[in-house]
Amino acid sequence: MAICSYLPDLLCKFPSIDDTTIRMARKSVDDGFKALVREYINAIDALVQPLQWFLNYLERLFVSSPWIIILAVMVAIVYFGSRDLRITIGTIVSMLLIGLVGLWNDTMVTLAMVTVCTFIAIIVGIPIGILMARSERAQSIINPILDVMQTMPSFVYLIPVVMIFGIGKVPGLIAVVIYAVPPMIRLTNLGIRLVDKEVLEAADAFGSSPWQRLKNVQMPLALPTIMAGINQTIMMSLAMVVVASMVGVGGLGRNVLQAINNQFFTVGFFNGFALVAIAIIFDRTSQAYGKRLQKHSEVIHG
Repeated sequence: MAICSYLPDLLCKFPSIDDTTIRMARKSVDDGFKALVREYINAIDALVQPLQWFLNYLERLFVSSPWIIILAVMVAIVYFGSRDLRITIGTIVSMLLIGLVGLWNDTMVTLAMVTVCTFIAIIVGIPIGILMARSERAQSIINPILDVMQTMPSFVYLIPVVMIFGIGKVPGLIAVVIYAVPPMIRLTNLGIRLVDKEVLEAADAFGSSPWQRLKNVQMPLALPTIMAGINQTIMMSLAMVVVASMVGVGGLGRNVLQAINNQFFTVGFFNGFALVAIAIIFDRTSQAYGKRLQKHSEVIHG
């Protein structure tokens, strides 16, 4: 403060736009965005309706199916994915504990949400990752967008999503996908770029077209890295579930949010345990499967 007394105000106080101008600009942007949403709301609803149907169908399937069948399918997927008896036994014990504390249905709702989000992230992320790997210009354009998606606070995603879609499952699903898709894109791009150039030259020498080279050489060799991207997408989807519960997504995230609001430590602990258990199951299974793919690709490459 003593230094500023000897300096002009321009050097001590950062020059900023006056509040009236900022308010007018902010109001113009908000009003324009709302008008755009009102103009195209019917087209937007029709576009996302299949997501609503798919999510509702999967949720009903998971919740209404006998628990023993769901558990058997999960155990089969975990075992054939990991080929590890410890992970399989851990899955059985964890899911039984989740059921015993009365969180089976909420866990199934969360599993349905994570499944749909991961499915969408894979469908969207792999083609974009391939595009980035094949084009330096595309990579230079998409990378800053991914940086914003990964560093922007997750709560900020909810503002435009809720303004467009309102409160419900679809807004939460879209917010989760926005948060979870960058690792899928980045690791697909990285995996394809890391394929040995000598292998690509050999494929070209045999007369492979760009599509054949991508399908038969680059994608199989990049599959372990792509699996790591799927793993990170699942983890980030689970991490976003609690935030998405603020806009109407049910399941474990809603229970955690209610526990925070009401300061119910036990409720929060049990639901947090269920989320952690699911995350560990997915993480260990996908990592084990990725390692098997890595060994397989090294054998073929060798």
